[in-house]
Amino acid sequence: MQGEDERAVFRRHGAEGVLLIGGGAAVLLQLADPRVALGVARHSGFRDRPLDRLRGTLDYVYAVGFGDDELVAEAVRTVNARHVPVRGTAGDGRPAYSAFDADAQRWVASTLLAVAMDLHERLWGPLDAETGDAIVRGYAPVGFRLQATREGWPDTRAEFDAWWTDRLDRLVVGDEARTVARALLSGASDLHLGAAALLPPIRLLTAALLPAAVRDAYGFRWTPRVERVADGWFQGIALVWPRLPRVVRHAPMHASLRRVRRRSRYAEHEPRGRR
Repeated sequence: MQGEDERAVFRRHGAEGVLLIGGGAAVLLQLADPRVALGVARHSGFRDRPLDRLRGTLDYVYAVGFGDDELVAEAVRTVNARHVPVRGTAGDGRPAYSAFDADAQRWVASTLLAVAMDLHERLWGPLDAETGDAIVRGYAPVGFRLQATREGWPDTRAEFDAWWTDRLDRLVVGDEARTVARALLSGASDLHLGAAALLPPIRLLTAALLPAAVRDAYGFRWTPRVERVADGWFQGIALVWPRLPRVVRHAPMHASLRRVRRRSRYAEHEPRGRR
């Protein structure tokens, strides 16, 4: 499976909006790297407006995965501009951090991949090796379109799983991570009533998609009964989702691409001195 065929495999996977169910778990995994947690806690409005960061991440990921060169360039420009002030020096037991840290960017991309593959397999069964390898390679541009490079990104599912297991052993869920997690999962101010009503199942599925050690570090209550309820949700979603029209299943991707196109058109017409 090479070239366009492999890219088509990745796009069939990535276009499914149901993967957004894993967004909370991916964010919590990202925050379990203290460098990411410090950057988010100190330089973003995530506590008050978590959906802004989630939309920004979606717009970038969808543009890189599905956009043309113009959309990719606009998405990269937007992310890099937001990252400029996100940096800090080490001190008081805290690591130095920078949003331009290539390894941290690689970690963020890896969380999106790991959670997406986990969710994919929970809903539709195990991925064969060839498909899994194509998806792993398909997520590589999420990092290297910024400051990360292809070097160090696994080429196969087996390589990724080994690398992921090693990284999980080095995670530290600190106070900054827990604070942002509470804002994300407790009904933040920018959630309208309909979205807030979905928080209980979102919290449940987020906990289910976290590795056990990370889930415990965030303080999720996890029992056999809770696990059975989560499994029931996954089974229900797996039954209903394939029956939805493609226009519904792919709606989040198309909405993100429209947002990036609007920003790109605005940037083209913005006076040069204001850029």
